[in-house]
Amino acid sequence: MSKPAPKRFQPPAIDKLPEDIRARILAVQEKSGFVPNVFLTLAYRPDEFRAFFAYHDALMEKDSGLTKAEREMIAVAVSAQNHCFYCLTSHGAVLRIRAKDEVLADAIAANYRAANLTPRQRAMLDLAVKITDDSAAVGDQDIAALRGHGFSDEDIMDIIQTAALFNYSNRVAGALDLRPNREYHSMARGDSSG
Repeated sequence: MSKPAPKRFQPPAIDKLPEDIRARILAVQEKSGFVPNVFLTLAYRPDEFRAFFAYHDALMEKDSGLTKAEREMIAVAVSAQNHCFYCLTSHGAVLRIRAKDEVLADAIAANYRAANLTPRQRAMLDLAVKITDDSAAVGDQDIAALRGHGFSDEDIMDIIQTAALFNYSNRVAGALDLRPNREYHSMARGDSSG
């Protein structure tokens, strides 16, 4: 199991955390085999940890018109645009698992425009990246284009809020110089899937 690589703030010891946070981290460790560095780093501030993961789960884990893989596509495309090494690596791994396609995940990480996407998925990522680059430039034509691809207003709100969430988390990870766990690099890659 990898050890967290603190850069700017020393993460707290798991046994010193509030019970609810400790239980969540240990559940993630049980499922994945390691503790993602982001969990320990965000646990430095328990109230914000709870708020972040409540919002994350509300967007990323619910039933939606977007598949879980499509929501991860947004996370990866936004993280690529922001050059967020931690989020590119961790959400790239999750996308490989959810899409069952390591080439798709790597292509989106490198340049989503070169990925083998449906026109619907391309429109979704176009909006997510536009939000990342200049949210004030998003106009009625962008929303109409998504509706033209069959996205409901709820789906469009999911795209907008998921892009915004990852813009936030990319900036936090970047400012903290957060590094991905080594385990992410080999997850869901051929014979070494995790």
